[in-house]
Amino acid sequence: MKSHNSFVKVRYGETDQMGVVYHGNYPQYLEVARIEWLENLGISYKKMEENGVMLPVYDMRISFLKPAFFDDLLTVKTTLRKTPRASIVFDYEITNQNQELLTKAETTLVFVDMKTNRPTRCPEYILELLAEDEATKQ
Repeated sequence: MKSHNSFVKVRYGETDQMGVVYHGNYPQYLEVARIEWLENLGISYKKMEENGVMLPVYDMRISFLKPAFFDDLLTVKTTLRKTPRASIVFDYEITNQNQELLTKAETTLVFVDMKTNRPTRCPEYILELLAEDEATKQ
């Protein structure tokens, strides 16, 4: 399914005294990559919320294979696992500038109607953009 690469330069304030990225920063890296994945598809998260749909995180799993360090240039590869329904699942691989796999992660987010605070189906325009993207690849 659709993938997108995002880039994050590790800042000093994101590391501990040993220069290693603090584990609590990884969800932010995933969020940045997810927002860019949507933008690359042609979807503004801000406009999605303005249209009454939000995407809270339901589940997040992170496996830390190797540490990232201050000043590393990280590539966050975000891949849509399957066609979204009421939820959307992303897989992530984070590598450093040497292409070493540092972290694997997955998130599940749920489409929520902001008026009712209840889960809802994936907006049709997102499904259409995904279908268009797949059609251009073939």
